[in-house]
Amino acid sequence: MRASESAKITRILEAVARGESDAAARLLPLVYDELRRLARARMARLGPGQTLTPTELVHEAYLRVTGGKQDSFEGRRHFFFAVSRAMRDLIIEGARRRGSLKRGGSYLRLPVEVAELTIADPQENVLDLDLALKKLERESPDRAQVVVLSYFGGLTHPEIAEVLGLSRATVERRWSYARTWLRRELSQ
Repeated sequence: MRASESAKITRILEAVARGESDAAARLLPLVYDELRRLARARMARLGPGQTLTPTELVHEAYLRVTGGKQDSFEGRRHFFFAVSRAMRDLIIEGARRRGSLKRGGSYLRLPVEVAELTIADPQENVLDLDLALKKLERESPDRAQVVVLSYFGGLTHPEIAEVLGLSRATVERRWSYARTWLRRELSQ
């Protein structure tokens, strides 16, 4: 993203914080393609049986971040982190809904067109990851931010470095630590 686009996004985010009614509508066209790319990348990592599409994920996350309450964002970085966090929350809520006994419990929901396919890898357990990530957030919030932006936001290490204002090496160190920590936590 060019510096001029980033500055324009920051100005619109300031307008959203001031409560300008049309600011959120002006923001969406500027960030939509990037948010859609992030959502597609995140949804691709989830196994079959997802009922939320990338488009729905973008729209729901965007509404959570910009709709209703008037949060102020410190710029593009803060906004994209908030959207990544909203995407994470939506994915976790969906996993909880699908896991409830009322809605079929542990049955795997598959679209008809892939129902005959066998699944080689077990579907990741997003709820266990969420619990482990909450524990990591308490112990090391900076490393947890990298995980949220990478895993739930779908950002690459260079993109995370830009969003958080860090060097790529720092992001890679935080990712390496967090990934090892989460692996250990999830294996217990």
